Amino acid sequence: MSGKVWLAVDGSLARVTIEHPGKHNAMSRAMWRELRAVFEQIQRDDALTAVVVGGQQHFCAGGDISEYAAFRFKEASLRDFHENDVWGGLGAMLACDVPIVARIDGNCMGAGVEIASCCDIRIASDRARFGAPIAKLGFPMAPREAALVMRVVGELTAREMLLSAAVLDAGEMKQRGFLNQVVGGDLLESAVHACLDRMRTLAPRAARLNKQAFRALALADIEHAATDLIAFAYHYADSAEHREGVTAFTEKRPPRFAP
Repeated sequence: MSGKVWLAVDGSLARVTIEHPGKHNAMSRAMWRELRAVFEQIQRDDALTAVVVGGQQHFCAGGDISEYAAFRFKEASLRDFHENDVWGGLGAMLACDVPIVARIDGNCMGAGVEIASCCDIRIASDRARFGAPIAKLGFPMAPREAALVMRVVGELTAREMLLSAAVLDAGEMKQRGFLNQVVGGDLLESAVHACLDRMRTLAPRAARLNKQAFRALALADIEHAATDLIAFAYHYADSAEHREGVTAFTEKRPPRFAP
């Protein structure tokens, strides 16, 4: 079964589900486009007071690496993927005025960390694991994505994830300020519902105005950080290191990077 991002609305609550069976909910190109369409639809619905984002068993394990050989090794298509598909989805989340709650269980890696970074409140089970070990695949995080992650997870944690491929547990991520709450796995759904119930009693217009203010303060930093980098950020597309990292993963072997 191919992956899908789908939306369900129940009264004033929207539920966005990331679903990719067999791949720990990894994001395909089509799923990034669906994420954008879903959040653009949410933004147009004035009746909504909250959104919850998550998936069954896992939040999101990263990108669907099985697709990568089809577009990552040419600079133009690589840039199109990150600047249009990925940032299209993340940008739609950041532009959403409705408060977003992340329900995080299992793997939250790479793309999952980026999606969670776009949420306003993050609640995780004690089974959740966080990281962005893309150096094992031979490529860096794209500029806007890196700026977003560094701002939200913190510079120390972003450097640790990207430069040493560190994988951190939920307790550590709460201690570092990324998570609002960590609960036992069987309590995750009730903790998320308790948060949503509180939000439903609050003034929805005030919440949207708060989000607009937060966005104005935050996005300027992201765009400024990325503008100077995008011109050359994707030159690595055809590099031997990039090809080796992606190929090794698909062949299920350790990568052999030259010093």
